[in-house]
Amino acid sequence: MKVTEHIKAAGDTLFSFEVIPPVKGKQIGELYRNIDPLMEFNPPFIDVTTSREEYIYIDREGLLDKRRTRMRPGTLGICAAIKHKYDVDTIPHVLCGGFTREETEYLLVDCQYLGIDNVMALRGDAMKEEKYFTPTPGGHANASELVTQIVNLNKGLYLHEVVETDQCPDFCVGVAGYPEKHMEAPSLNTDLKWLKHKVELGAEYIVTQMFFDNQKYYNFVDKARAMGIEVPIIPGIKPIAVKKHLQLLPHVFRTDLPEDLIEAVEGCKDNKAVRQVGIEWAIHQSRELKASGVPVLHFYSMGKSDNIKAIAEAVF
Repeated sequence: MKVTEHIKAAGDTLFSFEVIPPVKGKQIGELYRNIDPLMEFNPPFIDVTTSREEYIYIDREGLLDKRRTRMRPGTLGICAAIKHKYDVDTIPHVLCGGFTREETEYLLVDCQYLGIDNVMALRGDAMKEEKYFTPTPGGHANASELVTQIVNLNKGLYLHEVVETDQCPDFCVGVAGYPEKHMEAPSLNTDLKWLKHKVELGAEYIVTQMFFDNQKYYNFVDKARAMGIEVPIIPGIKPIAVKKHLQLLPHVFRTDLPEDLIEAVEGCKDNKAVRQVGIEWAIHQSRELKASGVPVLHFYSMGKSDNIKAIAEAVF
């Protein structure tokens, strides 16, 4: 079932969350243990992230051999496992970075085989060694190109025109939105123009990057609507969990933290207290957003569920 269909069928704000595949060498059991406590809140869908490749250095008798690897593979397999175990829709994240157009087509074909109805189309980040995003040779330079490939596949247009079929997929395509603008965009208005372009190409819903000030989400939605973007805009919520987040989140995601939140975290004696502050702040955010009628509250769980469960118990 499509995300947009879930939203239309719902009488109230839905609950959803995002999980991260385990690193290579780990079993899926820990992921299940973190999903289990959240199923009581009836998520209609669960997102599964995709990690792009990274460089590792292998010591070859004093010489370092630089190799590419992917430390968290298995997104599609995990989607299939979650879908089978919990009878819930899963949404694989599909990236530009690290994938050729052919590899993307293979992934989408596999999604169709598995009955996956939704995909999240993302450009992805630059590799750690890169200052700016560099397209993979033979891959897409941005999410707009990726959305186009997915929409073309929905029309039966495969790469190289080598397939003729009357059994086309019908993926519902999600894309990312940035209430405080993408870090590489010169302005929020420019960023919104690109977002509108993705919607015009066929994206059917938007999930926002994390934010900690609801007014920034409201302003973002107002500007998007004024620009003609009418698809659902789902707020993404990330509870602060450790003191290091005060530096890490603004650095990585270019998001501002409210002064009240900063002071509360700085006043904590340990990360247990920080985690509680993060839960209470996210509860306040979520209650306010839910009261305003947002279609879904989407939580970035980062593979842990105890704080997300505490928030959901207070809100849903």
